[in-house]
Amino acid sequence: MAHVFLPELRLNAELSGPPGGPALVLVHALGTSLHLWDGLLPLLPASLRILRFDLRGHGQSDVPPAPYAMGALIRDTERLMEHFGMKDAVILGLSIGGLIAQGLAVKRLDLIRGMVLSNTAARIGRPEQWSDRIDAVRKGGMAAIHDATMERWLGRKWRSNPALPLVSAPFLATAPEGWAGCAAAISGTDFYETTATLTLPTLAIAGANDGSTPPDLVRETAELVRGHRFALMRGAGHLPPAEKPAEYAAILTQFLSEIGHV
Repeated sequence: MAHVFLPELRLNAELSGPPGGPALVLVHALGTSLHLWDGLLPLLPASLRILRFDLRGHGQSDVPPAPYAMGALIRDTERLMEHFGMKDAVILGLSIGGLIAQGLAVKRLDLIRGMVLSNTAARIGRPEQWSDRIDAVRKGGMAAIHDATMERWLGRKWRSNPALPLVSAPFLATAPEGWAGCAAAISGTDFYETTATLTLPTLAIAGANDGSTPPDLVRETAELVRGHRFALMRGAGHLPPAEKPAEYAAILTQFLSEIGHV
């Protein structure tokens, strides 16, 4: 792990794999951290040069005052890639990470050669839903929305889901200010028109039990990008790299191989 000092904030990042290897950038979901990918990394091709990091307001990164703009989150990712000299990368974004991936692909096609949109959409939720959740977190901290979020993420039987400890603890440990900042960024984002201009190799991954970004929503976004591929994971919810890392790694590796990245 390394702290990267940008002009106005410090981000926690980790770079793994051989220097000069094909670049893969992993962007985690709201209320998680770079540890979302812990179970996935050992299952990916060893040739990959992988960058993962904590979004602003999350994990070990700085927590600026909310709200955050989606443009700032995209710029954070762009500057980290430039800092580590990552070009011709495949970017994998999950949930809010998928919004960041779409925005960065539109802005910097010179950096991004392929995109994986996991459990995400061009627009996620409605502004009033987000403002209600932000209010709840402001009043009662992360615990106030924990149970409802876990049910949306992991399905009705969330309490007995083996992945619960992997996602519940980081969620509760997220700074409320950071969560609210990123939630505001999601609330204000609609990428339907811009994502529809993209023509790069794209894989969309959906979880059959995902209540946050249901498969139909993921598919609708994927269909904006010509020539996309779509994978539905049965028995998985909103965070399949935590729930079914081996199946997720196989789907991802097949895509990377098909586009000649590994």
